[in-house]
Amino acid sequence: MTRIALLVALVLATAPARAQTPSPAANAITLEQLEALALQNNSASTAAAAGILDRHGEHGFFVEPTIPPAGKPPLSGNALQRTVDQAEALRDPQRLRILSSVRQAYYAVLLTERRIEVEERLAALASEAVGVTAQLFNVGAADRPDYLEIEIESRRLQLHLNRSRNERFALRAQLAALTGTREVAERPLAGSIDAAIPNFERAQLIRTLWEQNPELGAARADLRRARTVTTRVNRNARAIAAAVADERRARAEVTRLELALQSRAASRFADYLTAFRAVEAYRSEILPRAEEAYRLCLSRYREMAAAYPQVLVAQRTLFEMSIEYLENLNEAWRAALQLQGFLAGNGLDAPAVAGAQGKTPSMGRRRAQ
Repeated sequence: MTRIALLVALVLATAPARAQTPSPAANAITLEQLEALALQNNSASTAAAAGILDRHGEHGFFVEPTIPPAGKPPLSGNALQRTVDQAEALRDPQRLRILSSVRQAYYAVLLTERRIEVEERLAALASEAVGVTAQLFNVGAADRPDYLEIEIESRRLQLHLNRSRNERFALRAQLAALTGTREVAERPLAGSIDAAIPNFERAQLIRTLWEQNPELGAARADLRRARTVTTRVNRNARAIAAAVADERRARAEVTRLELALQSRAASRFADYLTAFRAVEAYRSEILPRAEEAYRLCLSRYREMAAAYPQVLVAQRTLFEMSIEYLENLNEAWRAALQLQGFLAGNGLDAPAVAGAQGKTPSMGRRRAQ
């Protein structure tokens, strides 16, 4: 392989990755379309809606049992309304879980596809390096350990590429499951990972989560329902004891969720801020310097002042920095979307049941997605 041919292959292999743009294919699907499909088809959303209808009763009228369960006071119309309000409050976190999960899966697919582009270039570079090193070895300009090392590196990079391709398949399957539409797994996504990441201010974010988190709102609605029942029970000792116990449980659940929300919000915001600052550093400092180092090595190589392996090292560093940038970008988007979605959880989780003791969504027991 002549030196000119090497230069051409090198420049082609290191052409900068272009920003992702919506696919020109007619069947490219947008994030808004994915969200609409998820809200329409997601089985968890359907279950949440069915729970509200069940609380209303058929044809929208309240249905009160004639004979209440043993040990439980009958519900008045007002208490029933409280239960319906709680059911509707529980539907909000279910909707947020679905939307947040769809958005996370959408950006995860875009980021994985961009990472695959970079890793394909890096694998091609390593493959070329194997050929060049073999030629140098044949003429005595390279040792066998050098050749074995670059072969190992080439194989390792190919394994990374295969892993990313498998991850893309899994993420697309997850997106199809969230939307309830199998065809989504095969359709190109319209969008870009280069959109601005939401920029949060810690105190304002924590306050918003505390005031508007729908899971906490559902628990508070459950507490209001329990208090309503307590004020309306008759003098039956069993009924009074059951109502008081239910109110205590509801109050304890509100406290637990408040503490769990505080803990999860602090942890997730730390993850978000770390990744967000890293993305800024890679964009403004690390990647420009890595690109400059590569271009300087390439220029010196053209002037016959640097060896080809030096160019390969600088080029590999540039690609590796690009992959690290994408990993931080992925984490920043995931954390931002979870915070934006009020830490609502997974869109395929079963919806909570209004009025059921101990069934308020278990925020504190759910790990970050």
